Amino acid sequence: MIVPLVAAIAAASLPAPALVDIRVSNGSAPFSGDTALLATVSPNGDGFRDSAVVRFVLTRAATVHLDVVATQMVRAGRTGTTVVWSTARRLPAGPGRLIWRPARSTQPRTYILRLTVGTRVYGGYGPNGRQNAPVVRIQGIDAAFTRRSYAPGETAELRLATDARSLRLQVFAYQSPGRPSEQDVKTAGLAMTGPIPVDWRGHRDAPALLRVVRAGDWPSGLYFLRAISSDGRVGYAPFIVRPKRLGTERVAVVLATNTWAAYNFEDADGNGWGDSWYVGGHSTVDLERPFLDFGVPFRFHDWDLDFIAWLNRTGKRVDFLSDDDLDGVRSGDELAHRYDLIVFPGHEEYVTRHAYDVIRRYRDVGGNLAFLAANNLYRSVTRRGSTLVRGRLWRKLGRPEASVVGVQYVGSNHGEKQGAFVVAGAASAPWAFTGTGLANGDSFGRYGIEIDARPAASPRGTQVLARIPDLLGRGRTAEMTYYETPAGAKVFAAGALNFAASLGRPEVARLLDNIWARLTVP
Repeated sequence: MIVPLVAAIAAASLPAPALVDIRVSNGSAPFSGDTALLATVSPNGDGFRDSAVVRFVLTRAATVHLDVVATQMVRAGRTGTTVVWSTARRLPAGPGRLIWRPARSTQPRTYILRLTVGTRVYGGYGPNGRQNAPVVRIQGIDAAFTRRSYAPGETAELRLATDARSLRLQVFAYQSPGRPSEQDVKTAGLAMTGPIPVDWRGHRDAPALLRVVRAGDWPSGLYFLRAISSDGRVGYAPFIVRPKRLGTERVAVVLATNTWAAYNFEDADGNGWGDSWYVGGHSTVDLERPFLDFGVPFRFHDWDLDFIAWLNRTGKRVDFLSDDDLDGVRSGDELAHRYDLIVFPGHEEYVTRHAYDVIRRYRDVGGNLAFLAANNLYRSVTRRGSTLVRGRLWRKLGRPEASVVGVQYVGSNHGEKQGAFVVAGAASAPWAFTGTGLANGDSFGRYGIEIDARPAASPRGTQVLARIPDLLGRGRTAEMTYYETPAGAKVFAAGALNFAASLGRPEVARLLDNIWARLTVP
């Protein structure tokens, strides 16, 4: 028994196994931006960039575990991870390797390749930690326009990154359902162009700019470019066609393009974590990144698309604007000259100082406002080139959002509990509920995620049309409100983040029709 005991003592005195010189490659040519710890893989079965090969030197014989990890935001400021694939091998000391061959269906994004040997973990870092493990970027078709809106006749420039040999590009306008042959499945859009073939063989190793389409004589609206590769990958890029001149129609719809960018979790720096101030404490976001979910903005279906479908169903004509377009208006007086009503269908959370000034002045001189989500005009931002810089809360700057919106952000439970609005204003504001079949005490819908309510800063005379009692706990109630000013301004606020997502309900559609009619009467 002496020899085994001596061997055991000797083994115990050896240092724990470790990995050194960790590297990753795709087994083919690197894509632009790849490094020793970042590899681009496109698992389409063509033998080119189909696998991630992890190489290292193992200091002692041991079992090496490889977990492919997808990171995500669980809640604002809180992150989590999900293991999507694992393997383990017993390896001798010296050079070793492990290979991940992703399935074709693997979602395009970055993944941390977490390595574990003994008690050592490589890749357990958080969004602000030092990268010490390989990251693999699964490449689909990354597409993003260099600007967020275009006027008719302007050439739209697209930044594309893919290693596909060829592409077919096509532009769709989001519409209510039409003939199936004219519609795009994901965006439910109406084709505005035929498929445009593009030979991409000269750009398989780096992103490239493409002057893809000239915005035609199309109505102002939300559009998507769809790119389909020869191997079946699909990507989207949204853009807005603004009117030839502001005020073409008397109602403007401002899509929350700053919020789209803030909630874009695309990982541009390749460390495996999304580059958003909601994930890693970044104070800036890049406005020119493609959107993570195949190019469709986060929570897009919770407000924008259902609202646009409602506009189309009801035949309402509006001017569509981006946050950039709103920021380009000289003053609230000019905005009031051009529009009777400004509608914010989405989560208009981030606005520049100039935009805030324009919106408030517009209201002060009698302009009408409709906020169809919650948590609006919440935080200041500054535009610096293609970067959006996060600032302080407007209420901390002495400019509470409720003084304009009527309500302000109370809190969020991230959708864990939602509730019905209970009508409270059918007697005091009967015009709002005409034809809905709703009376005081009746309930409708299911809402929440983020909610608003009146604080002391709300304008005098702000009425509660409906409320969701104690949704976030005792006294934390969502409030749908309406107020008028001596200058004649009329302001509606839904008070719940996903109000516009329920416009398929007849009573909700009629409620918004009533509000629309009141706010568009001179």
